[in-house]
Amino acid sequence: MNLFSKLLQRAADNRPIRVGLIGAGKFGSMFLAQVRSIRGMHLMGIADLSAERARKALANTGWEPHAIVAASLDDARSSGRTYITEDAEALIGAGGLDVVIDATGNPAAGIRHALLAAENGRHMVMVNVEADVLAGAYLAEKFRNAGLVYGMAYGDQPALVCEMVDWARTCGFRVVAAGKGTKYLPHYSQSTPDTVWSHYGITPEQAELGGMNPQMFNSFIDGTKSAIEMAAISNATGLIAPKEGLAFPPVGVHDLPEVLKPSVDGGILESAGMVEVVSSEERDGRHVFNDLRWGVYVTFEAADDGQGADYIRRCFKEYQVVTDRTGRYASLYRPSHLIGLELGVSVASAVLRNEATGTPVDFSSDVVAVAKKSLSSSETLDGEGGYTVWGRIMRAEDSLALGALPIGLAHGVKLKREIPSGQVLCWDDVEIPASQAVSVRRAMEQAFRDRLGPPDNG
Repeated sequence: MNLFSKLLQRAADNRPIRVGLIGAGKFGSMFLAQVRSIRGMHLMGIADLSAERARKALANTGWEPHAIVAASLDDARSSGRTYITEDAEALIGAGGLDVVIDATGNPAAGIRHALLAAENGRHMVMVNVEADVLAGAYLAEKFRNAGLVYGMAYGDQPALVCEMVDWARTCGFRVVAAGKGTKYLPHYSQSTPDTVWSHYGITPEQAELGGMNPQMFNSFIDGTKSAIEMAAISNATGLIAPKEGLAFPPVGVHDLPEVLKPSVDGGILESAGMVEVVSSEERDGRHVFNDLRWGVYVTFEAADDGQGADYIRRCFKEYQVVTDRTGRYASLYRPSHLIGLELGVSVASAVLRNEATGTPVDFSSDVVAVAKKSLSSSETLDGEGGYTVWGRIMRAEDSLALGALPIGLAHGVKLKREIPSGQVLCWDDVEIPASQAVSVRRAMEQAFRDRLGPPDNG
């Protein structure tokens, strides 16, 4: 609770946190809108594939020209202005930089930028959840070994859920379930960029006018983004994924502890300690009362199984905590999240506390590619939110046993055989050229296998 006072001290000492942002899209723009109001923090540079797009992002978020223009990274460091470049590697290597933010959304780019940041002694805030789920455990270990922070982005739902899980465990509660809300119906998994806008209730023309990317927005609708975010939470907290993938039960906030508890006690969970996403839509399309579409939640119970638990249940009732009908299971929730507007918390925490706002501690869950339709041989996959595949969460041991293809590598690769609709794709089904992302992912998989040891054949 003292980040702000620490930032004020950095400002007073004329020693601001120097930040490099990679990616000037929506998330990056939201950070741009806020960072100039954060005392003790200096946006030293922005790297984007298009320098013009970065300039427009600054202009759109209210920056004045005199605050934008810096002749070089050295000039930016000394003058307090911001340098714009298309060279992310140069930004990461710039003298004086404290922390790198990757907001590209491209998993291969995120891996490359993270490894460069670790080599150059920079902390890393990984907005790029796709990269984190593809290789987060590997990357986090690199940063730990270098004495640096690799963390999730505060304001995005995974980091906020991790914070709630940490709060519950620190208080001595047993975490039963944690996750977020979204709009979802089972047939949405077949949605494509051609059909996505009908699910949002807007026309393609309105979407184009708003500069909305149909494939990116489709990844939210078809369940892929939810799977990726829950996998990130799982890998950071040890909560496990549902064996058959996310169920997306329609649940309002008043029913969170009633539904998100183990099935033996009348809920839907296989066991306590799981991630799950709740839907704001009933299965017949009606809107869920008191929905949590934009928020996050944690369901918990007293860890004491004796008289102490009875006392704690009375406290839940006395202080109007939302509980199930028995009073045993309780939930807290946050109804909304502010995405990039909150990102400064991650930046400040990394530099001033040497703490991440959520970081992978293991490879517990994966997100694998599933065919949206019958795919022909030699067809090229188009990745997250596209026409060919959607992403399903899977426990890491099950993914590796199957040889499943990660969704983060299911873009721009050709199939070697026909794949029926609904089938999980495997490494052996595709032609994947060698790359840094593939090598890093394979190394993480091997480390996981080495830790498990040889299979028990009975």
